[in-house]
Amino acid sequence: MNAIDSFRSAAYNVALKQMFRIPPERIHGLMSRGLECVSSSEAAQAVLRKLFVVDEPSLAQDIAGIHFPRPLGLAAGFDKDAKELNAWGPLGFGYAEVGTLTSINQPGNPTPRLFRLPADRAILNRMGFNNEGITAATQRLRIRTTPEPIGVNLGKWKRTDAAVAHNDYRNSAQTVGDAADYLVINVSSPNTPGLRDLQAVETLRPIVESVQAVNDRPLFVKIAPDLSDADILAVTDLAIELGITGLIATNTTISRDGLATDSTYVAALGAGGVSGAPVAARSLEVLRLIAERAGNKLVLVSVGGIETSEQAWERITAGASLIQGYTPFIYGGPDWVRDIHRGIAGQLKAHGLASISEAVGSKLEWKRN
Repeated sequence: MNAIDSFRSAAYNVALKQMFRIPPERIHGLMSRGLECVSSSEAAQAVLRKLFVVDEPSLAQDIAGIHFPRPLGLAAGFDKDAKELNAWGPLGFGYAEVGTLTSINQPGNPTPRLFRLPADRAILNRMGFNNEGITAATQRLRIRTTPEPIGVNLGKWKRTDAAVAHNDYRNSAQTVGDAADYLVINVSSPNTPGLRDLQAVETLRPIVESVQAVNDRPLFVKIAPDLSDADILAVTDLAIELGITGLIATNTTISRDGLATDSTYVAALGAGGVSGAPVAARSLEVLRLIAERAGNKLVLVSVGGIETSEQAWERITAGASLIQGYTPFIYGGPDWVRDIHRGIAGQLKAHGLASISEAVGSKLEWKRN
């Protein structure tokens, strides 16, 4: 890290301390409004690209007909309504996933519903798919200018009965049409009642088939880290059978095991999913389990506690073609995005690989200088 990078990292740490003095959802809103301004300013985007984008050809991949210039993408949950679309590429991400979006707008769960666990470098949330609805987001998606791919994460409206949940996903997929580069069926958030029950193969099948019937975009399913290994394998087998593009592993966890934060305090916060460092180990386990079962039949996207370029490399060599993050972006800022990509590019060079695609599933160890 050079002097300029060190200064910028230190400045972000100072800013982070100040941001953490503000309630989480309020600062998220303020940041989002700032990013909306970036998204509408070509000049701001150009400046940010010079600061944070790692323009390295070896990091690029063509997956399912989509060109991904860099492997690290923004996970769903930050840009819920596709209002900051043109900001993510300039901040260094290779792609972004917006949402979760539902067929009808909804306010989400009562506040407070977003909490920091800084001792664990984690976030606890029970947002509940608060969003303005798929129609409003689709209008924004159609006028975006970013060259980086944008995926759309789809969820069930809270009041929709699980027995007819497939109608929600179908309607949303039909509305978004070709405005998204890829779609994600989210049946793994712990914050919508009954949603995780839809991961069972008998309920997941009609959802996938309903979406496939109305939209031919590449399709992923996002799964929870709390599923049993047997259920993960069952979902993997179903994904292969139905010919979906791949799986995203994993969403947040409802487990509170091993947290450094005081357990009484965490219990008082109530229900919700934990993201960030505490989910890293299980996310890697799930990735390896799926990769062994699927071979090269599915595209795998790994998300959950990827804080360092070494962890990113571990996910890629374990079988992930793409990786995602959200919570580490909060704690590390855009320098985190840049450093992940620099580290991966460095490892490709160290191993004599011309493309990241050669590293996927290779099980190559991290080479230290």
